[in-house]
Amino acid sequence: MPISHISSGGIVFRLVGSDRQGVGPAGEQTNSGGLRPAGASTGGSYEVALIRVMRAGGETAWALPKGWVEVGEDPAQTAVREVREETGLHTRVLRKVDEIFYQFYSRADHDRVSKTVHLFLLECLGGDTADHDTEVEEARWFPIEEAGQKLTYKNEREALGKAAVLLEEREHTT
Repeated sequence: MPISHISSGGIVFRLVGSDRQGVGPAGEQTNSGGLRPAGASTGGSYEVALIRVMRAGGETAWALPKGWVEVGEDPAQTAVREVREETGLHTRVLRKVDEIFYQFYSRADHDRVSKTVHLFLLECLGGDTADHDTEVEEARWFPIEEAGQKLTYKNEREALGKAAVLLEEREHTT
């Protein structure tokens, strides 16, 4: 029977090109306000933060920030913490977007691992993508369409597609 792990992470977005967004240190956007993304009704487009990590074979992968759920955390708390650690961004959870399931072989455990990743839609409140931890090669903003092409893993591209629909629907609410 495979070892089971639970992780959590996020699809971090910001709205650019809107008259309601602010800019913080290093050009990072800051938002505040209600559940709807700040400035959503005033135009603009969305960007998504991705991380570039080293894979076991030495090549790199573009991925969504995520990590293990620690004792005492719920998946939403883990998503905020992991996003902060891996991207340098401060966020807040808007809603759960998806759950991803996959298996892989762990050399460390000498066993198959069955992994569940809870993915949340997180609004960027501020921070700096240069302030990521050392396990991440790079954290960077991409236009949402480009992010979908950049992501290495199909299941993460599908989750981003679901998030894009949610963001588009929010743009049309009053």
